[in-house]
Amino acid sequence: MKKLVLALFVILTGSCFGQIENTWTKMSDFSGLKRERAIAFSVNGFGYVGTGVDTAEVVYNDLWKYDASNDTWTQVASIPGEVRRNAIAFTINDKGYVGTGINSVIATDPMSVKLTDLWEYNPITNGWIAKAPFPGNGGAGIYFATAFSVGNFGYLVGGKYGPNNYSNKLFRYDPISDQWQSGPNFPGGVRYQLSSLSIGDKGYVGLGIDQDLMNNDWWEYKTTTNAWTQRADLPANSRSSATTFTIGPRGFVCMGSNGGMLGDLWEYDANLNAWYARASYGGSARKGAIAIVINNKAYVGTGKGISGKKASMHMYNPFFTVGMNELESTISTYPNPVTDEIHISTKTALESMTLTNAQGKILYSGPYTNTLKTNAYPSGTYYLSVRNNGIQQKSHKIIIQ
Repeated sequence: MKKLVLALFVILTGSCFGQIENTWTKMSDFSGLKRERAIAFSVNGFGYVGTGVDTAEVVYNDLWKYDASNDTWTQVASIPGEVRRNAIAFTINDKGYVGTGINSVIATDPMSVKLTDLWEYNPITNGWIAKAPFPGNGGAGIYFATAFSVGNFGYLVGGKYGPNNYSNKLFRYDPISDQWQSGPNFPGGVRYQLSSLSIGDKGYVGLGIDQDLMNNDWWEYKTTTNAWTQRADLPANSRSSATTFTIGPRGFVCMGSNGGMLGDLWEYDANLNAWYARASYGGSARKGAIAIVINNKAYVGTGKGISGKKASMHMYNPFFTVGMNELESTISTYPNPVTDEIHISTKTALESMTLTNAQGKILYSGPYTNTLKTNAYPSGTYYLSVRNNGIQQKSHKIIIQ
């Protein structure tokens, strides 16, 4: 057994609200009660959650507004048209968009209908407007697709047309012209229960299930060039039905299923094309959960766990200061892998650093030091993050042998 020895006094760093970074806080349960396969989006500082399947296997078309300032839920206007599960949702400017999905729990039910409709929600009027239907699959509908928005456009990728019939298509929705346009196919192949998020002018898509297997691949779609590029795989279990969100310049993948239920959280740095383990979800492991982001905090919950469907929600306070440009710096460590002592070198004056293990547990958070002694600590992967003026500048992977 090895142990990492830090000859410094450990201090935990909190946010301006006194919340410890890289931690989860229990919030009020979703007022729509236990639910999985729902949709969620955020507009103008409020979150919205709805649709999905409850514990009685009833499918919904409701919508609930979440006010993070007082941790309360209020039911608002339901989505017109069919009830649905595994629909898509995204935000463009100050409007929310919800569409597609399927109207029954069992897709093979003779009464089930795969949906094509798209609806625009105006939070000011609490009203819905029908928009151009999704044109893919010959107008026969789709469910289990994923969606994200970049700038003034929404994007739909992949999905399921029916048993053993999946999609690798990309479609772009333009709310100004109210038109859909097809784009270059997702290079990862046909896929459903996949995940996506956006950072800057790029979308990121991956994970999910193809004809045979779950995946952990990750692809970047650059909207300005209309081109895909493969990026670093998620360094964890292949999975489906994961939950994703973006806070500032970072993307996050949380939970999902690899056959069982997962509870981990991974942060993606698009600039470095690197993944970092963060604190595991504050509640029980689950799949088919939702996430909304309000004021640089993520609110994650609902879904299905080992013991059934969930209503619980937890807030994630990220492991870096957001809302500001991350400063450029260079950090190097040597030797790496390390056995006895590791040296840290930077080109920028630093104030503090944090060390976490591969499970996201904080081992140290305090003043910067240029040497870490190692002895009697478990061999494995660790992540060192350095900061200046409270802003995370770089994260670095360390292997202790």
